[in-house]
Amino acid sequence: MEDISHILDPLNPAQREAVTADAGNRLVLAGAGSGKTRVLVHRIAWLLQVQDVRPWRILAVTFTNKAAREMKGRIQEMLSEPVGGMWVGTFHGLAHRFLRAHWQDAGLPQQFQILDSDDQFRLVKRTLKALELDDSRWPPRQAQGFINSQKDEGRRPQHIDAGGDFFQEQMLRIYRAYQEACDKAGSLDFAELLLRAHELLRERADILHHYRERFTHILVDEFQDTNAIQYAWLRLLAGDRDNLFLVGDDDQSIYGWRGARVENIQSFQRDYPNTKIVRLEQNYRSTSTILGAANALIANNPTRLGKNLWTEDSAGELIRRYAAFNEIDEARFVVERIRRASQEEGLARSDCAILYRTTAQSRLFEEALIQAGLPYRVYGGQRFFERAEIKDALAYLRLIGNPADDTAFERIVNLPPRGIGARTVDLLRTQARADGSTLWQAARAAVHQALLPARATGALRSFIDLIERLATRAEAVQEQEQEQALELPDLVAEVLTASGLPAHYEKNKDGRGVERLENLEQLVEATRRFAAEAPNDEGDLLGSFLAHAALEAGDAQADGFEDSVQLMTLHSAKGLEFPLVFITGVEEGLFPHSMSASDPVRLEEERRLCYVGITRAKRQLYLTHAESRRLHGREEYPMPSRFLREVPGELIEEVRGGAGKGKRVSGGAAKAGLGAGVGAGAGARGTEAGGGFRLGQPVRHPKFGRGVVLNAEGRGAGARIQVNFESAGAKWLVLDYARLEPAD
Repeated sequence: MEDISHILDPLNPAQREAVTADAGNRLVLAGAGSGKTRVLVHRIAWLLQVQDVRPWRILAVTFTNKAAREMKGRIQEMLSEPVGGMWVGTFHGLAHRFLRAHWQDAGLPQQFQILDSDDQFRLVKRTLKALELDDSRWPPRQAQGFINSQKDEGRRPQHIDAGGDFFQEQMLRIYRAYQEACDKAGSLDFAELLLRAHELLRERADILHHYRERFTHILVDEFQDTNAIQYAWLRLLAGDRDNLFLVGDDDQSIYGWRGARVENIQSFQRDYPNTKIVRLEQNYRSTSTILGAANALIANNPTRLGKNLWTEDSAGELIRRYAAFNEIDEARFVVERIRRASQEEGLARSDCAILYRTTAQSRLFEEALIQAGLPYRVYGGQRFFERAEIKDALAYLRLIGNPADDTAFERIVNLPPRGIGARTVDLLRTQARADGSTLWQAARAAVHQALLPARATGALRSFIDLIERLATRAEAVQEQEQEQALELPDLVAEVLTASGLPAHYEKNKDGRGVERLENLEQLVEATRRFAAEAPNDEGDLLGSFLAHAALEAGDAQADGFEDSVQLMTLHSAKGLEFPLVFITGVEEGLFPHSMSASDPVRLEEERRLCYVGITRAKRQLYLTHAESRRLHGREEYPMPSRFLREVPGELIEEVRGGAGKGKRVSGGAAKAGLGAGVGAGAGARGTEAGGGFRLGQPVRHPKFGRGVVLNAEGRGAGARIQVNFESAGAKWLVLDYARLEPAD
């Protein structure tokens, strides 16, 4: 028998059970840090090497292109041979591949284009203008969200009953006009890729039968993040073959706001009664203390399927909780702890992560890091294919490949500036609407019939000549059998030079000219790598690269950053891990967010988000909150989050901002939400409280009224004072901001 030790030996018993499972539907509940990717990779290796399944019979779905590449690479490395023919990719990437193969059946042009989010937004704006709708009353972003949410649910305009609701009627009107514009230009947005693929499979029994027979094994990663149309697509493709192998974690379903349905994983057993569940509960990331906190927290969600993370690792350090005076003190505390970990304890800065619920919280941390001289990276910042100069260059490539692409035409018709103003473009739009044509056709007609002033006509003619000349050059990329065929990187470099974009950015006064030129150079390198890795039988290399760029636009790029502190939202942190993690702003109204706290379903998702944050930490975890925080232009005094009360008190110690390590919080104190540092103040000297106040002195505060000074600690800008107010109770206040006055 062939040696299979390399497949089974690295696995624990639960992982081995999942990997070697017999035929039938399987739902693998993979807890955080339990090795779900390992299970997927080893399962595919098991099918190929032990079950003798041919690679082209496997369909593996992931949620990022990066994960798809890593999965395929690890399989090939494990088997020491290529696994060509296997379909591995994201839902959108696989749907794109399917539609490329069946473009005629789907009623699409062969060279259909993919609209990324920004391109879609621009098209929605143009649609509103064509419908003569005021975008201040009908915001384009709102209309874009409506269209995408309807497509994610599998609904076309004719499937939706407005029920006499004026808003709904207008949204449907926009949806219809937008889709007509997409169809005319041969463009598909991300949601349309899946919807169109699902409709074709549903309506063409012959095509559906072919793919059901082909894919005898369907594997899905991050199943808890699927939306309605993705789940419907999977069910349609699987039929009644019982060939679904789904890996996910209902406790990490945190994307409900963008259409993900946690109920898909929760109801899978009802939809497929013969499903067997395997739970992966052994964690290889965190200490048992951190896992104990995560388990206790998530146990408060009543609808979960249930599992309990455990580890063979030690208990490790207690979780540390810091009650800051305000958001400024919170930022100072976090940055000081990171500085100490980096400079005194030898931890790399990139091993330290600051997590927050909303992006607005990052500003003060960024300021504090700059003041401390610590480099940082805001994770999830603008990605390579989303940068303006890259999108400009791609628009040129899209237009030379498909002149019907109105979005690309509008973006570059006067970029760099060539004397084609907004008035000319408006006239072209009007002409295109009247003739039912594209902007490109309207432009050619305007030049041919001299419908514009001489200067505008000349500028437009030059632009048309440029695009047509480049389109002729682009045809050589497809003629790969010719000895002198033009290579894709050469074409891109030629297009960039001819477009004038490099010279335009070089003269730009915004201080980013060098950076933009370097990015354009990297675009040429990106096409070089893509061309080198493309299959030999790839026909439309330019079209494939443009699709690749659009699909990659949503994935984080691996830019070369120096060793730097990582800042990110809790949503962005999913899938990552760090030795030292700070979860900040753990307060009612902020986390859980005020928009979710009163809704049981949304509150469960907020708790899952906290669970995700906690399980990012490998060795040390800090939970911070502020006694006062300036939000929306006013001072707020939030309560500590309920999530803090749901973590057992014996797992937490409270810390102060000084060098002291802290003190254990009793269960009662943790549940009561008491602030840190109550008791003898480290900075108190005799009866002098600081700032000219004495212990026991009556004082007055503009918000809290009368009170008595109880305590004080700290020095300089960080000094604070404790006052017992008659109406508000005891509070710690920063002296610099306290606005206290002596009372009579």
